[in-house]
Amino acid sequence: MDVKEQLTQAINNAVKTAQAAGVLPEGELPSFVLEVPPKKELGDFATNVAMQSARVFRKKPRDIAEAITGNLSADFVDHTVIAGPGFINFYLKGNVLYDNLAAIIAKGDDFGQLPMKNVDKIQVEYVSANPTGLLHVGHGRGAASGSALVNLLRAAGYPVESEYYINDAGNQIDHLAESVNARYLQLFGVDAQVPEDGYRGADIIDTAQIIKDRDGDKYLNMEESERIAALKEIALQEKLACLKRDLKAFNVDFDVWFSERTLHPDAIKDAVEALKKTGDIYEKDGALWLKSTAYGDDKDRVVIRDNGVPTYLAADIAYHRNKFQRGFGKVINIWGADHHGYIARVKASLSMFGYNPDNLKVLLLQMVSLYRDGELVKMSKRTGQSVTLEELIEEVGTDAARYFFIMRSLDSQLDFDINLAKSQSNDNPVYYVQYAHARIASIFRQAAEMGIDTSAVPDLSLLTEEKEIDLIKKIAEYPEELERAAADYAPQRIARYVYDLAGAFHSFYNQCRCMGIEPELAKARLALCGAAQRVIRLALAVLGISAPEKM
Repeated sequence: MDVKEQLTQAINNAVKTAQAAGVLPEGELPSFVLEVPPKKELGDFATNVAMQSARVFRKKPRDIAEAITGNLSADFVDHTVIAGPGFINFYLKGNVLYDNLAAIIAKGDDFGQLPMKNVDKIQVEYVSANPTGLLHVGHGRGAASGSALVNLLRAAGYPVESEYYINDAGNQIDHLAESVNARYLQLFGVDAQVPEDGYRGADIIDTAQIIKDRDGDKYLNMEESERIAALKEIALQEKLACLKRDLKAFNVDFDVWFSERTLHPDAIKDAVEALKKTGDIYEKDGALWLKSTAYGDDKDRVVIRDNGVPTYLAADIAYHRNKFQRGFGKVINIWGADHHGYIARVKASLSMFGYNPDNLKVLLLQMVSLYRDGELVKMSKRTGQSVTLEELIEEVGTDAARYFFIMRSLDSQLDFDINLAKSQSNDNPVYYVQYAHARIASIFRQAAEMGIDTSAVPDLSLLTEEKEIDLIKKIAEYPEELERAAADYAPQRIARYVYDLAGAFHSFYNQCRCMGIEPELAKARLALCGAAQRVIRLALAVLGISAPEKM
């Protein structure tokens, strides 16, 4: 148990003691925050617990603060000070931070992995782009944030499974086949036109060329319907291979690739029949309608058209039912912001099946605007359409792209500065963080060359400089940051934390020499550097970003 956990427990115990003595009335203590104050003279930690619990205990915050400090039993606390309207500042005894740092060092990589939680498995579904074209930068933001969220939840001790929903049924796949068919015929000089609702991207020509190079004129003399059917399967697999290639290059992997086709027709039919029995689906004008207005939607929705063909909503209803049938306790989807109105319909269907709709969490992804030299970049140089993820990776690299996508919350508009992402300067946040890791690696190479033994834990009490203490405290915050970021589904918190940690290290490095000083102090500072380096590496791993040894 680290010092924050010990202090939190001591505060809870103090409240219970005060309640038993009649100093505080009965009531459940609300959640509160322990923070490192902005100034050293304000203590090692501060809390707003007295203000947070004023409504519960119906007392003035300062009276609550006095009750807590008066009943605090924590031998690691030197003294407390009540400040302002009721903040409690805690001043720890000198050995506490050093003992905590020694424990962190002893844990090694386990410091970045919280104990497994006894909860049902969580599913995170993200990207799920139609396999009809290349991934663009908008998909890249969802891919970076979704994979970082999966990493974050796992580091925080949650059982998680990631999933990609392949939209491989429906009109979009038919249009893909028709478009590839036209381009394939054109490669043989046949006058063929891409359908009005077809796909005209350069990647469709590439797909047709791949088929021609591999199979020649094998499909040329087939009946058109037969040829389109054959090209549909080939094109779909080629597009999926491109998706997987680009995602792998972006450090994104999925545990499950779920095919929409597996829902047709049985799962969809079964879901519709189940909701007809409950009265949540009714027939009107030859079509079947979901009674979604009864669950907060603005109007009822068609699930089976009058020609018997299921809508996309019907497939999504069956798909989300399938998720919970597989035993997931929580389902998290990352969708584009244009799907906002869709949330109520899917949640309504879950309620109809008897599932708690709150167990579906939808994170909406806002748009990305690319800027180069201060100008908005709208089109790909290669395709004349949206800038692809592959192009962005080629220009700025996977690490920079991932960090820039993750560093802002999904629900905020993101302006992506290509020039900044490419720059090797402290203004580039990912470079700033990675350079801290590489700088520490360089320090240890120098130490090895000088024959300094860094295998044993030194006397950490020699670390008394303000920048040393600041760095120790920032390192110790990592488990709590993991916990809070996971609870809020907010990987951007880890991006912000690791940036602040890198800043604390750079400040320490600029003020505290690690070489050419008294040997025992050098060893203590090297141990502190090692702890900082490990946490930077662990945090970057959560973000899916590399931690280079040299830059």
